Amino acid sequence: MTLFTALLLDALLGEPRWLWDRAPHPAVLMGRAVGWCDRRFNRPPARAMGVLCVAGLVIGAGLLGLFIAALPGGALWSTLIAAVLLAQRSLADHVGRVASALGRSLSEGRNAVAQIVGRDTAAMDGAAVARAAIESAAENLGDGVVAPAFWFAVAGLPGILIYKIVNTADSMVGYRTPRHEAFGWAAARLDDVLNWIPARLTAGLIAVANLRADAWRVILRDAGLHRSPNAGWPEAAMAVCLDVSLSGPRAYDGRMQDFPWVFPEGRRDPGAAEIRAAVTALWRTWALLAALVALTMAW
Repeated sequence: MTLFTALLLDALLGEPRWLWDRAPHPAVLMGRAVGWCDRRFNRPPARAMGVLCVAGLVIGAGLLGLFIAALPGGALWSTLIAAVLLAQRSLADHVGRVASALGRSLSEGRNAVAQIVGRDTAAMDGAAVARAAIESAAENLGDGVVAPAFWFAVAGLPGILIYKIVNTADSMVGYRTPRHEAFGWAAARLDDVLNWIPARLTAGLIAVANLRADAWRVILRDAGLHRSPNAGWPEAAMAVCLDVSLSGPRAYDGRMQDFPWVFPEGRRDPGAAEIRAAVTALWRTWALLAALVALTMAW
């Protein structure tokens, strides 16, 4: 019942400020490790150096997980660390804050959504703010909750630590920029591999938990339109459940990019109410995941 307990602890406690104001969060430590690799080894041949760094990070995370799990009380430590590395409560809270801010004013909505997305927000209208928040909810449900839970179920503490260090590396260096396109290649590709099953599992959980089994027609049709091989799956499922078109044109670094719409037949004018509906969908999906974990453990 270790994973089930971790899911409950994360849902109940989230990210307690009193703790992380006094001690570095494991994700922060992972970020420091990735940043050190970037500063120290991002040089020609950059792709080969990136492969070696990712291999070293993966091996280090796996060995650390094995060591902690083997300690006296290893099951307890594994549960607590897994709870810290899951992100259901913090995700729901962050997305919910965008709904509250957008309900007050457009400028507050833009400021709030800027905390959870990487696109330009200064010129967003209310619908764009809502779409960005909903897309972030769907994508991060996959890589912040379902994927860590999946890899913990598969390989215990080493599994979730390996997944999180790769996901952290991808979020920091896995971009097609002059500095990181070669060095971050290995992190980006391995993150795609590790998220392949969880992304599709997330789409199924969203559809079933929100009573939209018919969503698979749209998911199979539109998931591949997304620039990511994985993010389109939960986004397409969430779009159907909320009857909202997602993705579409948006700006990065001052340049508008014409991405295709996911579920184009949905509404294109979502607002705070749809963001709140997305938060409800997150919790319904979490409840289904927790129930499946409990049933599996009991069996």
